[in-house]
Amino acid sequence: MQVAITGAKGFIARNLRVRLTELGYDDIRQISHQLTSAELDSALTDVDMVFHLSGVNRPKDPAEFIEGNVGFTGLICDSLVRVAPKAAIVFSSSTQAAIDNEYGGSKKTAEDVLIKHGETTGAAVMISRLTNVFGKWSRPNYNSAVATFCHNIANDLPITVNNPDAPLKLVYIDDVIASLIGLLNENTRPSGFFDVTPEYDTTVGEVADIIRSFRESRTSLVTPPVGEGLVRALYSTYVSVFTPKQFAYDLPMHGDPRGTFSEMLKTPDCGQFSYFTAHPGITRGEHYHHSKTEKFLVLKGKANFGFRHIETNETHNIVTSGKKAQVVETVPGWTHDITNIGDDEMIVMLWANEVFDRDRPDTIAMKVNS
Repeated sequence: MQVAITGAKGFIARNLRVRLTELGYDDIRQISHQLTSAELDSALTDVDMVFHLSGVNRPKDPAEFIEGNVGFTGLICDSLVRVAPKAAIVFSSSTQAAIDNEYGGSKKTAEDVLIKHGETTGAAVMISRLTNVFGKWSRPNYNSAVATFCHNIANDLPITVNNPDAPLKLVYIDDVIASLIGLLNENTRPSGFFDVTPEYDTTVGEVADIIRSFRESRTSLVTPPVGEGLVRALYSTYVSVFTPKQFAYDLPMHGDPRGTFSEMLKTPDCGQFSYFTAHPGITRGEHYHHSKTEKFLVLKGKANFGFRHIETNETHNIVTSGKKAQVVETVPGWTHDITNIGDDEMIVMLWANEVFDRDRPDTIAMKVNS
C-alpha cells in the first residue's frame, strides 16, 4: 500500500510516520503546502491512502484558517481526482467543527469538501473530530494545555489555571495512532466519522495536579500509579519533554561502617524499592515484621540469609549470590538477617510491600542467632 501524509512535520503526523516505518512502510510520501499543482500530482500519483493531518489552528491572520484548512484540502481532492481517484482519505478534524468559530468553521468546511469528494469519486473518506490530543512531541503553548503544563512544570516555570474545575476531554497520541493504523485494513475502512478511544474526561485542575506530582516524585521518591490509563499517558508525556540534562537525578545515600543504603522508588499502594551494600563479613537486618514482607535479590557478591521463627525457634538458612537470579522473601513472624559471606562488596536489591512509616515501622529488632 502506498501511503501519503500531509503535515508530516506536525505532532500527530510525526508519531504516525514513525509507526508506519516500524510496520515496514519505507516510502511514505510527505505532502506539504508548498508543493505546486504539478508536484502535488506527482506526489499523490497512485497512492492508496492519504492521511490528511495538516491544519492551521493558531494563525497570525484568521484568513489563514480558510487557506490552510479549506483551500489545501480542496487542492488535495482536485489532485486525487486526476491521479488517484479511489485513494482513501483519513482526515483529522476537530471537535470545534461543531462550534461556531473561525477555526471550527474552517474544519467543518474541509469536512464537507472531503465528503463531497467521496460521494463524487466513490473513495472512502474517514473523519475523526479529535479533541485535545496529547503525547510525546506535542508543542507547549501550541498543541495542548497538557504540553504546556508538562514543559513548564518540568522546567520550574509557572502554569496558569484559571478554573481548576473546568472540564477537559483528552485523547492520547498512541491511541490516535492505533486508530489510524487500524484504517489501513480495507475491511475496517467505512466512509464516515470515527471515534478515537479511550477519551479521558477530567478537569484542568486534576491534570495540573497529576503533572505536579510527577515533578515532586523525584524528591519524595513517591511515584503515582503510572502504569495505566490517563496517569500513564500523562507521565509518558511529562517525561518526553525532558532535555538530556534532565534524564538523571540523584538519590539520597545513607552510609555507615556496614555499607550504604538508598531508597529508589516508593508507591502509594505497591511498596517501595531500595538497595544496599555490605562489606565482607557484615550482617544486616536482624529484625522481624508482623505484616511487612520483603523480596531480596543479590546483584553482586555472596549472601547467607538466616531465619528463625520467633515462637518455635525453628531456623533456616539460604545461600545465594549474584551469579544466581534468586529472590529470597522474608516472612512475617520470622526474624531474619543477611550476611556477606563473600570476599567482595555485596549489592542487594530490596522490595518491601509497604512504604516505611516511622510512626508504624513494623520492624522489631531480634537477632537470628541469639
